[in-house]
Amino acid sequence: MPTFKLTLEYDGTNYHGWQVQPNLPTIQGTLEAVISRVAQHKANVTAAGRTDAGVHALAQVAHFSTTAKLTAEEWQRALNGLLPPDIAVQAVEDVPDSFHARFTAKSKLYRYRIFARVNRSALSRSKILHYPYPLDLDAMEVACRPLIGTHDFSSFQGSPTDTENTVCAVSKLTVDRFGDEVIFEVEGNRFLKQMVRNIVGTLLEVGRGKVQAGEIAGILAARDRTKAGPTAPAHGLYLVKVDY
Repeated sequence: MPTFKLTLEYDGTNYHGWQVQPNLPTIQGTLEAVISRVAQHKANVTAAGRTDAGVHALAQVAHFSTTAKLTAEEWQRALNGLLPPDIAVQAVEDVPDSFHARFTAKSKLYRYRIFARVNRSALSRSKILHYPYPLDLDAMEVACRPLIGTHDFSSFQGSPTDTENTVCAVSKLTVDRFGDEVIFEVEGNRFLKQMVRNIVGTLLEVGRGKVQAGEIAGILAARDRTKAGPTAPAHGLYLVKVDY
């Protein structure tokens, strides 16, 4: 059965995350319903990662198999013609049956956006976190350093979860300011539940002086979620890229 790789962009505002949930709108559920309608058989779609409710994606990757006799170009036209405006298929590719959106992924890049000024924005309220407090970017940059590398990230894992392996390899963690916008970027081989949002929430505490940059290594080593900072809201987070 032919397998297709999808590259998806979506606004997660109106969805309860990626994963199908009974009686709730989700990205996966919406996509599977449209693919099943076109294919005329039940379709299962697997993503590179399960984004939480309210999280957005610039290039989420997913795959599905089908007996329908459509080309990749025909699939892209059909899906974009039927999907709601807040989900768009950026690319469809024929891939070998061995391709798996999740298990063959080598790394993922996430971006977290913050609007760091006193006055809030009416237009970007569901796309960027309004954070009206002064931030010490130098301290935040120092705090990023202990988190780069291969570590047990239990201190930054949301709960409940059934994940047994809490070791992740973070290859990039940066914070930059562009005018009123502060942007975090995190790249790694895998991520725990809410890990990026918990890292961002902790680094914001460093930026406000509530946590010292030198405490981050100890928070990481503690393997205790209660030692880290709060979970940053979902609407500032974007899945930017998945590499294979």
